[in-house]
Amino acid sequence: MKTIKLREGKERSLLRRHPWVFQGSLAKGQADPGETVRVEAHDGAFLAWASFSPTSMIRARAWSFDEAERIDHAFFKRRIQAALDLRARLPVRSNGVRLIHGEADGLPGLIVDRYDDVLSAQFLSAGTERWKSAIAEILIERTGVPRLYERSDSGVRALEGLQPVTGWLRGDGSTEVTITEHDWRLTLDVAEGHKTGFYLDQRDNRLRFSQWVRHFGLKRVMNCYCYTGGFSVAALAGGADEVWSVDSSGPALVRATAHVALNGFVADRHVAHDADVNQTLREAIKRGETFDAIVLDPPKFAPTAAHAERAARAYKDINRLAFKLLAPGGLLLTFSCSGGVGPELFHKIVAGAGMDAGVDGFIFDRMGAAPDHPQTVCFPEGEYLKGLAVIKR
Repeated sequence: MKTIKLREGKERSLLRRHPWVFQGSLAKGQADPGETVRVEAHDGAFLAWASFSPTSMIRARAWSFDEAERIDHAFFKRRIQAALDLRARLPVRSNGVRLIHGEADGLPGLIVDRYDDVLSAQFLSAGTERWKSAIAEILIERTGVPRLYERSDSGVRALEGLQPVTGWLRGDGSTEVTITEHDWRLTLDVAEGHKTGFYLDQRDNRLRFSQWVRHFGLKRVMNCYCYTGGFSVAALAGGADEVWSVDSSGPALVRATAHVALNGFVADRHVAHDADVNQTLREAIKRGETFDAIVLDPPKFAPTAAHAERAARAYKDINRLAFKLLAPGGLLLTFSCSGGVGPELFHKIVAGAGMDAGVDGFIFDRMGAAPDHPQTVCFPEGEYLKGLAVIKR
């Protein structure tokens, strides 16, 4: 087993069981891409077993902090089974579930979602790429799901020196899947959809929104960056009379419109706008329109903390426009999925947007990812999705 040694003082994060070792922390040691290495402190003390990535700024990702543990086929069986056991205990009302959530499940760089009878997986690190075949076999064996599609097309792979890969790893057939979520039916394509095919992390927030639409009697709703219309279906299910779905992706809007019909809602209650969100918000303000609820669920504006300042301006602008469009007593549901923007900063951004718009509001709920996307105490970076529910005063 090859060994990498850290600079003096750089062992503290691993002693706190944080799973990343950055390039600047290394004193010496090399290994092949994805190879398991022994990580030692400057004095030779054992710290972790980790997968090595010679091209990434995250030079090693910890598999285990137990010196007696061996990183072998049995290790991955144990870790995958533990992740599946956790999901079996969660109150998830859907056959679309995140089964493995990277570092939170002790499997850095591995994302696995189940969509009914299909598994969709992302192998995002050199370590998971090296163990891909074994992981695929274990997933099929332990879940009983016969088909596994690979969606390793994230830009993160390039940082690991890996090429994008997509296609069937096990099984074949149609990549179209229909899932149930609460009392709704939603469709996706594991080959073409965002991420692994869909945004399961917003599952519980969509239900909350539907309940709030009904509770507050919100009749006119705008869903911005709507993708395939999950929040639009939720609004209609909550009793909204008119829902705008706004996105710059024509194919996503086609699916959003299909979801409205699939769930039995009258077509004239839903309007699909193939347009830029900022432009749509500005034009609606000029026309003097108002909405009872607005959902802002934009793409990732800040992939890292280095992009936070630029992202803050973008988040502030769309929230300012949304505040202006909301009727008094209206509901703003606003999100950030940027890892580089923490909850405190996001709150400040939304507060600044309110001040610029000349309005205030009550924050009556804070939201995160659904519980099958767990966060751990030792890995705060796992808290990527944050949201605020604000009632305009």
